[in-house]
Amino acid sequence: MAQHKPLYRACRWHRRAPAAALCLLVCQLAQAAGVKVEVHGVDELVRTNVLAYLSFERYRKGGAELDADTVERLHERVEREVEAALRPFGYYEPKVDSTVTDLGHDDWRVVVNITPGTPVLIEHIDVRVDGAGEHDPLFTRLLGHLPHVGDRLNHADYEAIKIDLQRTAATYGYFDAKMVRNELVVDPPNHKANIALELDSGERYRFGKTTIKQDAIKDSLVRRYLRYHEGDLFDLTQVLHTQFALDDARYFINLEVQPGEPDRQAHTVPVDIHGDRRRKNNYSFAPGYATDTGARVTLGFTDPLLNTSGHSFGLELQFAQVTRYNLQGRYAIPIGADPAVESFALRAQIEQQTLADVTAYTQALGPQITTVRGGWQYVAALNAVHTTSETINSTQTDSLLVPEIDIGSVPKGYYGEALFEHPFFAELRASDAALGSDSNFIQLHAQVEHVFQIAPRWHLLLRDELGASLVSGFSSLPAIYRFFAGGDNSVRGFYYNELSPVQAVCARNANGTIILAANGTCQPVPDDYIKVGGKDMITGTVEVVRDLPKNLGVATFVDYGNAFDHFGTMLYYSFGVGLRVRLPVMTVGIDVAQPLNMPGAGPRLHINFSPKL
Repeated sequence: MAQHKPLYRACRWHRRAPAAALCLLVCQLAQAAGVKVEVHGVDELVRTNVLAYLSFERYRKGGAELDADTVERLHERVEREVEAALRPFGYYEPKVDSTVTDLGHDDWRVVVNITPGTPVLIEHIDVRVDGAGEHDPLFTRLLGHLPHVGDRLNHADYEAIKIDLQRTAATYGYFDAKMVRNELVVDPPNHKANIALELDSGERYRFGKTTIKQDAIKDSLVRRYLRYHEGDLFDLTQVLHTQFALDDARYFINLEVQPGEPDRQAHTVPVDIHGDRRRKNNYSFAPGYATDTGARVTLGFTDPLLNTSGHSFGLELQFAQVTRYNLQGRYAIPIGADPAVESFALRAQIEQQTLADVTAYTQALGPQITTVRGGWQYVAALNAVHTTSETINSTQTDSLLVPEIDIGSVPKGYYGEALFEHPFFAELRASDAALGSDSNFIQLHAQVEHVFQIAPRWHLLLRDELGASLVSGFSSLPAIYRFFAGGDNSVRGFYYNELSPVQAVCARNANGTIILAANGTCQPVPDDYIKVGGKDMITGTVEVVRDLPKNLGVATFVDYGNAFDHFGTMLYYSFGVGLRVRLPVMTVGIDVAQPLNMPGAGPRLHINFSPKL
């Protein structure tokens, strides 16, 4: 290796300088001292490993001051450190040229130029599994993704094969597995390497008896949460999933679901479940802000364990500056073969909403059944609804019985936890006079959303939403079942529920009585309208997000949509940019959007600030 060492000791003139100059010089040195390391000639992965091996880089990260003697000593290590860093990537004969330059004031520049040389290639690879696991798909999948003859040797790949084989054996019940052959033979002069690995899997164990030690709920209910059955082939992931399902049920504290000592004769593994009864109720307090709701605060109370049958009760009360108040209560009972995702609940709700120029007061009560099949969650509900819709023109009160079916996609391994979004969600509801309702309608509301990764740190968000209603008489459709568009989660650039069909304001006489025209309809006030909602709706978003360091992101987007009474009505469009701040206890979204086809409309700021305490 060629080593160039222009190392010049710093001058000591400051020893004869005045005290003030000495202090100034020391301060400057303390601020500027350091080493800059440059590595050239290799790709980024290899470069990162070289820096990890270099003593110069460790000194730089540690912030230690370097004198000329130390720099010279570290420089002598460069060649062997680089050689050691390149071997794991199959380069056994690199050429290394390094220089160290004194920049003054104890600053140093280290430049390492590397010519990796001819790599060592895999000449032969033999990886096999013997025993009961020889034809197990768990292993054959691994063996289908091995390096090939002629590939450059990579030590990390070799180690990964061993680790994957051993991890698979331990995870899926091959507790007697052992590596009977483990060879990596490298011939650097001829640039060849041979790999030989052989795993004797032994027999695969099965689940044995499950022992339950707890007094919170009935043991029979605990067993319905198990993700395995006695006699099934052992799978540690199903033990973990059982832990997750019981944790999410919130019946226990200090819960442990652990496999016991394997029975080497019977080839079974017992499982022990231990949990202490949760004795405290849960209380929550969550202030927040969004331009849709204004300032808001949400209070919550949950008793997750009313009795040994696993019944639970929860209350949530939200006050908001714009949307007023919403009180919800829920009594839930676990049902079915899998109570983690199946339940019967009785729900009640009291709410006041501001829907553009309509104020709605609603009371609702009804049962619902929730279940999950595959990747879909189904909710069937029957709601008795009493609602009053008030506008400047009129007050309308309706009583309805509304059956409803909701369908939403859920992630793999879903165990009933709260989801903040569904990639796909649809709800179908109806009401009819035959059920004693004051309004006849059938309504579909669906939304689909997906995020695509289009490049490292770049994401494309696509969202579409559709609402459609069949109604015998639109004027009889309560406001809570009408569609509005505009706002933070709809069409940005427009205020909350701004996009809506309008109704003329009725003229009144001096006594406040509505003036009727000859045909019996109200006499409209010229150029004065109120937004009352529509029977149909379309909205959508195309958004590109760029991730930034420190949990930040920037976005640019186009939103579109409208609420209307007839498909084919003009859609409104907006364009905007935004900032995303992702923090452990809150998410902040700040967007500025400009309507594109509403004359005279200016840009609008949208802020969504949602901390949880």
